[in-house]
Amino acid sequence: NFTNCTTVIVLTFQTNVLTELRKWKLSLIEHHKLQMRQEKDKYAAHVKQLSSEMENLKELLRTCEISIGRKDEVVITNLTQALERQKERIELMRTFTLWRIQHIKAKQEEYANRIVDRQFRTALMKKVWVAWRSLSEEKWKEKVAKACQLRAEDVCVQLTNDYDDKIAELTATLEQTKAEILRLHSEREQYEDTMKKAFMRGVCALNLEAMTMFQGK
Repeated sequence: NFTNCTTVIVLTFQTNVLTELRKWKLSLIEHHKLQMRQEKDKYAAHVKQLSSEMENLKELLRTCEISIGRKDEVVITNLTQALERQKERIELMRTFTLWRIQHIKAKQEEYANRIVDRQFRTALMKKVWVAWRSLSEEKWKEKVAKACQLRAEDVCVQLTNDYDDKIAELTATLEQTKAEILRLHSEREQYEDTMKKAFMRGVCALNLEAMTMFQGK
């Protein structure tokens, strides 16, 4: 009897365990089905949202393409106008510099002519003085000759110094003018290079923006 009772208890326990396992299995299956339905609903909603966002992005892309086309036209027009203004400015500076160089050369020639005239008059005065000195008395002639010679030498030295200083000043001015012309040419090249780089950066920036939009999509 005890053995029979034990067997019945074991069988009953096994039956209960199997029943619970089946219930647990069915519960898991139902829970899994519920999760699958929820995931399908979430996926459908996500796909619908993505479709809506894609349509919005397509519309935004069309708007951006129109805006970029307009911006490109405006940028090209502005760059062209800026280059024309810079070209006119450089041409005016070149014309002014050439006029300045010609003016300096004319001053140099005028100053050189004055120096030649002075030297000629000085030489003529020396010749007259020599002729007059030969007719004067010996002592007086020697004193006056020495004094005049010293004076003439001082005048010649002074004229020579003045001429050298003026030539040096005009030469320095000419060198400064040449340096200014070179600087203007360099600035023009740098400006054109900067404008080209700015134009290329603008185009690259627009391309990068478009690429970013496509990648985001």
